[in-house]
Amino acid sequence: MPAPRSYDPCPSYPPADGKVLTGWAPPAASLPSGPLVLAVDGPAALDWKTLTEGLTEAIRSADREVKLLDVRAHYAPTARDRMAARPVPADDPFFTPLSQANVRDLFDTLPQPERPAQDGVVVVYGPGASLCEPDVLWYADLPKRYAEAAVSNGHLPVGVNLAQPGEPGDLVRLFYTDWPVLDRHRDAIAGRVDRWIDTQDPASPTSLDGTVLRSTLAHLAHGPVRTRPYFNSTPWGGQWAASELGFTPQAGNTALGYELIAPEAGVLVGEKGGAQVEIPFQLLCVEHPEAMLGDDVHRRFGTSFPIRFDYLDTMGGGNLSLHLHPREQYMRDVFGWPYTQHETYYVTASEDGAEVLLGLTEDADIDTMRRQVRDAIAKGTPMPVQDHVQAHPATVGQLFMIPAGTPHASGAGNLVLEVSATPYLYSLRFYDWLRKDSSGASRPLPYEHGFANLDTARRGEDVRKDLIQHPRTLRAGEGWHEEVIGELPEMFYAVHRLVVAQNATAPDDTAGRFHILNIAAGEGAVIETHDGRTHSLAFAETITVPASVGPYRLRALGDDEVRIVKALVVEP
Repeated sequence: MPAPRSYDPCPSYPPADGKVLTGWAPPAASLPSGPLVLAVDGPAALDWKTLTEGLTEAIRSADREVKLLDVRAHYAPTARDRMAARPVPADDPFFTPLSQANVRDLFDTLPQPERPAQDGVVVVYGPGASLCEPDVLWYADLPKRYAEAAVSNGHLPVGVNLAQPGEPGDLVRLFYTDWPVLDRHRDAIAGRVDRWIDTQDPASPTSLDGTVLRSTLAHLAHGPVRTRPYFNSTPWGGQWAASELGFTPQAGNTALGYELIAPEAGVLVGEKGGAQVEIPFQLLCVEHPEAMLGDDVHRRFGTSFPIRFDYLDTMGGGNLSLHLHPREQYMRDVFGWPYTQHETYYVTASEDGAEVLLGLTEDADIDTMRRQVRDAIAKGTPMPVQDHVQAHPATVGQLFMIPAGTPHASGAGNLVLEVSATPYLYSLRFYDWLRKDSSGASRPLPYEHGFANLDTARRGEDVRKDLIQHPRTLRAGEGWHEEVIGELPEMFYAVHRLVVAQNATAPDDTAGRFHILNIAAGEGAVIETHDGRTHSLAFAETITVPASVGPYRLRALGDDEVRIVKALVVEP
């Protein structure tokens, strides 16, 4: 029996049938001899200059001539306009729908690299390079957190966005145009990539052979797997993750913890303490959708992993903004997501007196609320939030249900585990407590979208009855039981909790649909699968159990009971 351990901020897995290479020289040496067209595709946010300099030097050191072709110089003059979806309304300053464009739309005519003489190499590089019919295809990646941080902090003022390499970075374009377009492109070519390159250090990257990449993905899709967690900072952020988990705050706090947000999550592949490659979690769902999601979930959601786990840390911080998320039809028609952003808050820790704001009061007056929202924006008048939205004690272990259209906010003094639907880019905010950002600006508040989605029917006692549920036992055995702590007809997933006594073992079964687990209390557990794999899980860690796992067991570690939050997609 393994001993309990502390939270691991860098979980990693060994590659299957190969190893991680470091630097440009080993990949360059692996290139086949003879005249060669090598394409290096990847996102716009890469440091392409440093990449091509390092690669060129490595190829020349192998006594081969190199010519470079930057596909970005061949983008059509109208490429930028072609890529972005039009917002509704047309002058919406906050959001655009997710772009449905294709990388091919960047070009009027694809560049045609001339085949080099003798043993030379033409390196075609940039987003869309794979379209140029290369002999060898490499994909150079950079985790999305780098691009977001660069635009937010101004550290990389130009070159971040697709089709505008010489212009300042723009978060709206990054979120709603670049990421969906480039994610689809990456997913479409992943099956034929000859080398996957992690460019977090573009001068000395790490990489995996394409065959090793795919065999590693196949192995990971059949066993429990954790993604690399990450905390960012915001004006409302707290200190819990810094003090309890050891994260170093970027800007003074640890606000939003990305435990598992599929479009941005990565899996670290490599030896612990050695060279590692971060692979997008989404590739597991693209390459092995039935194994990861299960047949029913795959039919319903395609290759989109539909549930996310993240932390909202306001311990020593402030209240989140008062906001809600789009209702189903609005999300599809206006924003372009095929499913919407239902949420739940599970209170993992809280300070005395901490609260969660949730649901309308019985006598909430929407016209008055709208006027006060406008006065807060225009005049800086504080809004009496609790005249309109209920405040509930943030009791540790309580789950709060937040279906789309429900106004909510986690109050100061909480660590909330947010168990939610994956869409996460459309928070429709009403009020942000008159806060200013580091530059002195107020946060944008798309309140008209919010009022268009506000569910005015569920209020007062119905909020407490429907959205703050009492646990009900689903099944039980010696030393353990599983309880449903949140389920609603309008939400496609349910949240359960397994309570496992000291030294006890609870059986479970994915039964054809993935589970996500989080240790919410206690020292940890060991997951044991029917094929002999084991995986430890410490307090506050989150893990995915793919649908392919089938029967598995959870063995409690430590000197007390373990409480495990579990989410799964339910039958429609």
